[in-house]
Amino acid sequence: MTGPAPTASNGALATTPMVGQPILRWSSRTSTIDGIEAELARIWAQAPLTTEGEHGEPERHVAARTSVMNLVVIARRPEIGEHAAAVIQMLAGRHPSRTLIVSSVDPDGPSWVDARIQAHCVLPRADAAETCAELIALSAGGECGRHLSAIVAPLLIHDLPVTLWWPGDPPLAAPAALELLEMSDRLVVDGSAWSGDGLDRLGALARIVADRNLGEGHVAVSDFALLRQSRWREALASSFDRPELRPFLGDIRTITVRYAAHRGAGAGDTNVIKPLYHVAWLATRLGMTVAEPLHPRPGPDDPAELGPPMAATLRAGRRRIPVALVPMESPTPSGTTLAVELTARRRSVDLEIRVTAEAEAVIVRATLDGAELPARRFHAPRRTEVELLAETIESVGRDPVATAALVAAADLGGRG
Repeated sequence: MTGPAPTASNGALATTPMVGQPILRWSSRTSTIDGIEAELARIWAQAPLTTEGEHGEPERHVAARTSVMNLVVIARRPEIGEHAAAVIQMLAGRHPSRTLIVSSVDPDGPSWVDARIQAHCVLPRADAAETCAELIALSAGGECGRHLSAIVAPLLIHDLPVTLWWPGDPPLAAPAALELLEMSDRLVVDGSAWSGDGLDRLGALARIVADRNLGEGHVAVSDFALLRQSRWREALASSFDRPELRPFLGDIRTITVRYAAHRGAGAGDTNVIKPLYHVAWLATRLGMTVAEPLHPRPGPDDPAELGPPMAATLRAGRRRIPVALVPMESPTPSGTTLAVELTARRRSVDLEIRVTAEAEAVIVRATLDGAELPARRFHAPRRTEVELLAETIESVGRDPVATAALVAAADLGGRG
């Protein structure tokens, strides 16, 4: 896209609603911020509030706009914005919001704005009014594109919370990002999608959590990478539900996480956020602290390992617990967790636990003093991005467990 559209096109779209299916009720286009505000007002002033009933009589189906929050998406590439819009549309009936999908284009060129304004509606049931929400897809160039906060601020619905969703590689330490965070209540990211090993952005994310300039506790953080691991966490916790294994919980000796890597990837090219989160969550739940952050360890020990493992050390009282993040050759996406392995020793008895996952289940295997215990299989499907976004929208305030895990992960990665 090289510049704004020279004219605006506006109009209500006549469509027949289907129960539960989002439909586009209004679509228009403009090239100024004032124009966006005017179009938002026109949607509800001119959009048809009735549709024709079964016998030709008018029936009210379109409700006044319903917004419970502002959702701001920063899309650095067009395909990211299109994907985000598709995800958000699936939530239109459940979590109506004013959504802004904002992208910056050609920051060194002339200043311009190009915006599409839409109203998406859902009919929850045949005899109910539609619930409708607004979506603004906005591109900005030049000076406007360099100061996105100045564009976003006047388009927010005041007195409603603001969730900032930043897919891809957010420049979390940049002044422009901090300006957007100052007006936000929640930041949503996906650490597993960050380029490289992800550790620098993890450190920036941890600093945002503790940034007193933003008001400590002001910005809650949700990371899809951490949310996806809930099924692993539940399985790991359940590993010690057996009465004979519970005493070993305070005698963990080693923690190993194996994750997918691809041949040809150089050092630091594979994202390690998800395996690191596993260790960080265990550390915070078991009262461990970081004694030594991640560093390369001599290896590999196994032909299936791709490159040397990363090692760290945790401390529990006087005990030191070695940690290993081991890259394994796998066709699954790079950085995917393949296995979490724990060893423990109590009164000369050894315990080994290995947790793995499939698309629909998590499997826990344990060996106690050399004898295999019956494997436990938990039905726990992988969650979609729509489900993850819905969970973040429904969240209120900070999750102290997730916050602690995030900060501990940054410490483990040497970026705390």
